[in-house]
Amino acid sequence: MSGHTIEIILSRQLADCLTVPVFIVDPQGTLLFYNVPAEEILGQRFQDSGPMPVGRWSTLFYPLDEDGNHLPAGELPLVKTLNNQEPAHKSFWIKSLSGKTTKISVTSIPIIGRSKEFTGAIAIFWDNERRI
Repeated sequence: MSGHTIEIILSRQLADCLTVPVFIVDPQGTLLFYNVPAEEILGQRFQDSGPMPVGRWSTLFYPLDEDGNHLPAGELPLVKTLNNQEPAHKSFWIKSLSGKTTKISVTSIPIIGRSKEFTGAIAIFWDNERRI
């Protein structure tokens, strides 16, 4: 994570300590990190996937609407937050790389530093059927 803002570095450290799945992206939408609980839902370890652009992660972990149709990237909360730098929320289905389909709820928020600069976004999501 060298070369990233302190807000991104601290967000990653926080994500490592949480039991809920977390995604962290930079202002361009590059996925910088997801934690172990996210790996369980997505079906792939972050160390195996590594950073990836928004065009890849928004389709790789195949998002679906209630009717089973592909959900366009622009409708994903994290992409909305990247576009308008405001919080967003949505529930939808996701098909993991292991083939498991899970209904998740996602809340994303912008990461804005003390300098008031937009430094990225974080998404917290959870399996709607799993009770924590």
